[in-house]
Amino acid sequence: MTDAARWGTPDMYSTLRTVLVRTPTITGEFVSEGHWREPDRALLPQQHAEFAELLHSLGAEVIVADPVDGLVDAVYTHDPMTMTPHGALLYQMRKPVRAPEPAVMRADLERLGVPIVGELTGDAYSDGGDKVWLDEHTLVVGRGYRTTAAAIEQMRSILEPYGVNVVRVDLPHFLGPDAVLHLMSVVSPLDHDLAVVYEPLAPVSLLELLDERGIARITVEEDEFWTQGANILAVGPRRVVLAAGNDKVHKKLDAAGVEVHVFDGSEVAVKGDGGPTCLTQPLWRA
Repeated sequence: MTDAARWGTPDMYSTLRTVLVRTPTITGEFVSEGHWREPDRALLPQQHAEFAELLHSLGAEVIVADPVDGLVDAVYTHDPMTMTPHGALLYQMRKPVRAPEPAVMRADLERLGVPIVGELTGDAYSDGGDKVWLDEHTLVVGRGYRTTAAAIEQMRSILEPYGVNVVRVDLPHFLGPDAVLHLMSVVSPLDHDLAVVYEPLAPVSLLELLDERGIARITVEEDEFWTQGANILAVGPRRVVLAAGNDKVHKKLDAAGVEVHVFDGSEVAVKGDGGPTCLTQPLWRA
């Protein structure tokens, strides 16, 4: 990836240069359709604006997309697609209220001139939160209620010509199909050799893969799993953004020499079960 290319992400911890976020809507059925805890709707755009300003202050070009009335989950721009080293891979989404989001994302990408390498079709459904790049050739995909086996096979077909190995790991039932458990709910890479992990819900095959690659783990405790303590956005190697209220993992990050920046996500993140990674779609990492 050269600076002239301007698009592409070889991993999830290289320096974040360009990122797409979306202003949250304050209309829609947050609880009955979105399965949020009812947020303070006045605070949603305020917290999101402060989050975007934090990313800007950390050196990223922040592209702020317009809200979409009624699509309460559209603020979580990480899920309708995955950015690869070569362009965007668009999904179909299994949660009914999120079905329109990939088309909205496509319009944003076309407006920005971001290349699209493929999209899922047929019975292939997936969310971007089920993907973790370990490096530019290794994409780990969580097979769960939001990501089907057919999606993983289609991803392999689309990405294999680019030299990408798609590794499947199986997610647990946890709270069932109506609840969200993404792979990134339990793991966040912080550097080539460091990740934050909530081990009780992490697939064994994922933990073994991290060990094989010499990737050390900073563990998250149960109470902070619920406040997005395992969903951490790296804006550079060992330089991260963390939702407020996760003091235990914050101390562990400090001890590991990780630079931590905290934002208030009580409404825009925690109430919708989406952390700082979920709120972002990285378009270019240097």
